[in-house]
Amino acid sequence: MASTLDLTLLYLLAAVFGVVICRFLKLPPMLGYLGVGVLIGPNALALAKDSAGVNHLAEFGVVFLMFVIGLEFNLPKLKSMKSLVFGLGSSQVLLTMVATVGGFFALAAGMDWLGMGADHPNGLLGWGLSWQSALALGGALAMSSTAIVVKMMAERLELDSEHGRRVMGILLFQDLAVVPLLVLIPTLGQSAGDLTEALLWATLKATVLLGLLLAGGQKVMHFWLTLVARRKSEELFMLNLLLVTLGLAWLTEHFGLSLALGAFVAGMLVAETEYKHQVETDIRPFHDVLLGLFFITIGMKLNWHSVVDQWKLVLVLTTLPVLFKLALVTGLAKAFGASSGVALRTGLYLAQAGEFGFVLLSLAVDHQLLAHKVHSPLLASMVISMMVTPLMIQQSNRIVNRLVATDWLMQSLAMTKIASKAINTEHHVLICGYGRSGQNLARLLEVEGIPYMALDLDPDRVQQAAAAGQNVVFGDATRLQSLQAAGLTRAAAVVVTWPQVAAAKKILAIVQGHAPKVPVVVRTIDEAGLDSLQAAGATAVVPEAIEGSLMLASQALVLVGVPMRRVIRLVQEQRVARYGLLRGYFHGADDDTVDELELQRLQSFTLTRDSAAVGRKVGEIQAMLSDVVLVSLKRHSGAVTVPAADQQLQAGDTLVLSGRPNDLGRAEHVLLDS
Repeated sequence: MASTLDLTLLYLLAAVFGVVICRFLKLPPMLGYLGVGVLIGPNALALAKDSAGVNHLAEFGVVFLMFVIGLEFNLPKLKSMKSLVFGLGSSQVLLTMVATVGGFFALAAGMDWLGMGADHPNGLLGWGLSWQSALALGGALAMSSTAIVVKMMAERLELDSEHGRRVMGILLFQDLAVVPLLVLIPTLGQSAGDLTEALLWATLKATVLLGLLLAGGQKVMHFWLTLVARRKSEELFMLNLLLVTLGLAWLTEHFGLSLALGAFVAGMLVAETEYKHQVETDIRPFHDVLLGLFFITIGMKLNWHSVVDQWKLVLVLTTLPVLFKLALVTGLAKAFGASSGVALRTGLYLAQAGEFGFVLLSLAVDHQLLAHKVHSPLLASMVISMMVTPLMIQQSNRIVNRLVATDWLMQSLAMTKIASKAINTEHHVLICGYGRSGQNLARLLEVEGIPYMALDLDPDRVQQAAAAGQNVVFGDATRLQSLQAAGLTRAAAVVVTWPQVAAAKKILAIVQGHAPKVPVVVRTIDEAGLDSLQAAGATAVVPEAIEGSLMLASQALVLVGVPMRRVIRLVQEQRVARYGLLRGYFHGADDDTVDELELQRLQSFTLTRDSAAVGRKVGEIQAMLSDVVLVSLKRHSGAVTVPAADQQLQAGDTLVLSGRPNDLGRAEHVLLDS
């Protein structure tokens, strides 16, 4: 019999393979976790069976997910989106649950008419369904996938778009609605006579406990985290963060509520402190890894044999909820003032099931609200709906243009508004993104009297900046129509101010295709995408990390007495050389991330008497090391020189090489192996 450690290692190995495959296919990692869970589960390869230890570990994934969601629920954010969250979002969740219960009664009436009532083995009670189970099922079906949708909207730069704001409002309320549903569903498993008493008792306990925690908890949390932070120990801060999260989860569970509810409250309390962003960074690894284990355990519960046997039922359970949610969300978005195109996009983005749907579905099964024989078809339908979500989002524009006749008109009006502001503008700078970098650039251009036109997708920012007299309009800079309306062909330059490489490449492709003579300046975080952006047509790429280091170096040189003119010349030489010496760094403990594996780094190698490179010339060694660059050479005497091809290497010499980690590893064997 496999131990808990054996199962945990198997889960982790399966998770690695699942995530690698999903990254290769550009799919959300969650689908990989679900897929490998099905594969290794007892209903497929049977490599693993449910283990209490691993299941408890996976439950912590839900705990940390609720904690992270609690971090997002600060009062200012909710207040700014109250109409979308509490209006549009609450309507979607409540109407989905009402429709599910209504559908249950309609189906029950139809089965009675067909002679398949409560006593019939194929009736609703034969499936383990009642109005309580329908209510729990409605709560599960009301959820949409925050992980998939938000990730794809961020990649498509749609978080601040009209439909993006509505999608986020609904997702926020769905996450908030999980809290009462976690309390409600266990009470629905009580007998009819005890149901009212159980609901009242659960509500009273939740109200008293949450009231006490939220009333005085914020000050206590702020005091405690400040006290811990003053010790200046990252290890101590992390330990206390885990203690607070799991401690409040333990407290709510012992009050007869749920672990996830306590974690949610802990997140809300931390969100009101100045440590929120540090906590988000620290907790992310626990959240992602443990949530992955949770999805693997969900996939293990899927019995694909019953899915194949009941494929018609799975097809119905997949199609009907997706179409219903699509119609409901589209109609509600339209009723709350959205245009037809925006409303349909909102519906397409939220038609699928969500991660909390799995949580609520498992909770319903655990409390005998749903029979195990309908669990697999429901689970399969939810997984399938999530798998088709990336395709639906990618094709959303094409679907909307085909189904909504007026959408092109609305887009034309938006383009006309952009064009009307840009019609008299030429030889201007076209700014893509009007955040801090874009606004700073605009101020400098105004000082020099250079015209500009800025495009941004944040309606609040655009409204405020335009009201202040700045030349900014609402528009998507990754679309050809927006750039053309903003005068792309008449522009003196295009500046991409957001750091997303994928979005910058879209703009570069448009410029290369329609205005190839217009220079483009692109901002990035580091040098990771420098070569690919320049290959895509960028005239200049400005990596923030490199520019920051250049400014730091220039200030330090000035302070130690180097003349300003010489400092400027040194910095300019570095830029002219395309940051030659800076396109690498000596690796440190804080550089140990997956992304760093693709970046160039510096590494020094000191030759010994037995090294294979001793006695050879620099040019010969450089020819052997085609994938790395010899940056500098420190002779055994201590002198540092720029390596010349005819220099002969000696024992004690230190070579500084620039390259990727794998290439540097091969270079080490070439240089040092005797």
